[in-house]
Amino acid sequence: MDVSPGTPTTLSTSQRTHAVMAGYLGWTMDAFDFFVVVFMISTLADNFHVSKSRLVFTMTMTLAMRPVGAFVFGLLADRFGRRVPLMANVIYFSVIEVLCGFAPNYTVFLVLRALYGIGMGGEWGIGASLAMESIPQRWRGIISGLLQSGYSAGYLLAAVAYRFVFPSLGWRWMFWLGGIPAILALYIRWHVPESEAWKEHATNSMAQIMRVFANYWKSFAYLCVMMTLFMFLSHGTQDLYPDFLKTEHHLNPSWVSYIAIIYNVGAIVGAIIFGLLSQRIGRRKGILLALFVSIVTIPAWAFGHGIVMIAVAAFIMQMGVQGAWGVVPVHLNELAPDSARGLVPGFAYQLGILFASGTNSIEYALRDHYGYRWALAGFEIVTILGLAVVVWFGREAHGKQFSRLRTDG
Repeated sequence: MDVSPGTPTTLSTSQRTHAVMAGYLGWTMDAFDFFVVVFMISTLADNFHVSKSRLVFTMTMTLAMRPVGAFVFGLLADRFGRRVPLMANVIYFSVIEVLCGFAPNYTVFLVLRALYGIGMGGEWGIGASLAMESIPQRWRGIISGLLQSGYSAGYLLAAVAYRFVFPSLGWRWMFWLGGIPAILALYIRWHVPESEAWKEHATNSMAQIMRVFANYWKSFAYLCVMMTLFMFLSHGTQDLYPDFLKTEHHLNPSWVSYIAIIYNVGAIVGAIIFGLLSQRIGRRKGILLALFVSIVTIPAWAFGHGIVMIAVAAFIMQMGVQGAWGVVPVHLNELAPDSARGLVPGFAYQLGILFASGTNSIEYALRDHYGYRWALAGFEIVTILGLAVVVWFGREAHGKQFSRLRTDG
């Protein structure tokens, strides 16, 4: 492939839309495949004849393996372009998800969920860099929020499937639905253009990419700390919340799925609003404002009573949590070096997952000592305050130019 600078041109609106949709749909279906487990902790534990804590450990393994995928697929994306590695990634995680539905026992299921983590870890970095490099600078904030809202959309779809598919078809079909994203590979092949920014900054070897990465280590270390706290924020408020609603509030599965749908709508709204807001007030201020919304909602979110209060508090809580997350795609991509943009954002993102992979197990252990309400509330108060400090003293590169390609049209 010719990677010479060439003459800058302007992508068409259709090409930009396809690039954004590829990233959004990939992350949406990736999240769906992860969150189906969240709703079936008790069911899967009973089916495989293990404790709920061992089933929760499969989620930990999924999260822990994500950096492997981010590193491998990120390197491939910086060396060979965004499109082909993204297609390979989508096919990989779709196949593994389908195989999970055939798991005969806990051991096989655990191995498959670990392998799935590799695919899940690879998608975000490639999809986000492809989208961010394909749009006008002035649209980065809102598109960042839209991309990240795909995670919440996937969670929402998992809640819908749990409400309507699980009762009639059973747990295996929840995983078999995960084969649908493979169709996305064909969409990418036919409609998504290669990134012009990658063509401009592409290197001739993996070694060159690694040298750029090595010279960036101080900033990368900061990004890893920030992303670890971001993971504590999101997974600490999402993964065990359905189980919290079942065991602490004694809600039936239907109500749990309805409330999950409600708070994921809030998450989508928050990601888009605060992503857009970050374009006006800056990336760090956008994140801090969203964190403020979350921390003031914790009392009602963790200690509230009644369906209405729980639903409203969960909606606002996730609006703040995913509002902060809505700024992450653009923030990481703007801070990343040009020739390692496929690797750095996704690898920092997924190393944060590795360092925070014990979130669910930690909260579950805290629950045994302090009760479910204080376990969730205390964990998130500390997380939000720590993340606010890290973001406040960090830097941003708001408006950084990615390419000589004219994207302002």
